[in-house]
Amino acid sequence: MPSAVLSAVQTTLTLALVGWMITGFTPMSGRWLRWKMFCRATFTIISLTGTTRDGRTEPVNVYDYLSPGSFILGPPQLQAILDHLTRSGRYERIDGAGRVLSARGEQRVEVRDGHVVL
Repeated sequence: MPSAVLSAVQTTLTLALVGWMITGFTPMSGRWLRWKMFCRATFTIISLTGTTRDGRTEPVNVYDYLSPGSFILGPPQLQAILDHLTRSGRYERIDGAGRVLSARGEQRVEVRDGHVVL
């Protein structure tokens, strides 16, 4: 087989593989990343503000309260962290808004007075 034909076949196969990989990571209508790894994961992207007992407000980073290396946070885990922060007395109230990304697509999520509302 001549080297030009071999090079053309390799280039064609490489482009086909790259095209297949790109379409595997593009969003479908109502879906977030259709790659199999993301099918069961739930990610929460949220901005929270905590109000202390003396009335000061400060940003709350819920990821500081997860195990090291953890980044998958669904609404039940978020609620557990919010419960911990309010019961411990660190915050009187926590509010915020964001998005939940899962196999069901993207949903808005709000936190009102320490309660997760989908």
